[in-house]
Amino acid sequence: MLASMLTSILASGLAAGAIYALVGVTYNTMFSTSRVMSFTAGQLAMLGGVFGSMFTLKLGLPITVGFVLTLLCCAVIGIITEFVAVRPVLKSLDQHLYVLSTLAVALMIQQVTAIKWGTEPQPFPRIAGFGEGVWDEKFWLPVAACAVTIIGLEYLYRRTLVGRAFLAIAEDNFAARALGLPERNLRVASYALAGVVGGIAGFSGGQLLLAFFANGALLNFYGFVPVALGGLGNNRGAIIGGLALGLFQQAANFLVGGIFSSVAVFTLFIVVLLAAPQGLFGASTARRV
Repeated sequence: MLASMLTSILASGLAAGAIYALVGVTYNTMFSTSRVMSFTAGQLAMLGGVFGSMFTLKLGLPITVGFVLTLLCCAVIGIITEFVAVRPVLKSLDQHLYVLSTLAVALMIQQVTAIKWGTEPQPFPRIAGFGEGVWDEKFWLPVAACAVTIIGLEYLYRRTLVGRAFLAIAEDNFAARALGLPERNLRVASYALAGVVGGIAGFSGGQLLLAFFANGALLNFYGFVPVALGGLGNNRGAIIGGLALGLFQQAANFLVGGIFSSVAVFTLFIVVLLAAPQGLFGASTARRV
């Protein structure tokens, strides 16, 4: 009995934590080139599930085609976010106007999705069709997607010229501009990349979360917690923080129930912020790229 419970906590916790971690990486990707905490990160993950269900179940497209179209649509939403909610307020970052602008876009996305998609959770198709119980694909696809995504991002940032340009803009945009790097184009590209990461989170976690318009607000918060735990801009910290949050949340679900587990997560969040305002792993440090 105890072994079965621990196995269930581990499987569901890692799956949920991987989704939260990917949303945290979405936050970081948008923040890195703009210094803006965009509250559309959770909505991008929500759209990953909605677009995935729409393309594969409602339109009957193959899983691979539906996956690619989902990522393309989420990338477009990311670019629109940069144009509509971020670019107009970049000169007023000290006034934190981006909180209002990105939150407004997030609410618009949620309401339009509710109107066009519906307010009831919709099913999501099985992708690979393997596993039962704790070995079901709905638990391990998010973990696999998280691992592949972080490896891909590490390769992009460390091994490619575009990735190094992203790092340069993230660490000192004034110096990067002085060196002739196209800051605006790189910022747009980073928001498209954030849309792709968010889409991967929603698509891989679609069987667990279903295609539901209200997932956006939930993922906005639970995706922000790994960022706070891991340190703003630290993708590795966000991954560790997300997995830890997922395990903690699922353990609390089993021990004290769903409502009180949310209270436990809020309590943990506040305690960590009081003890380490920069996150457990600190903010990413500047380095020459």
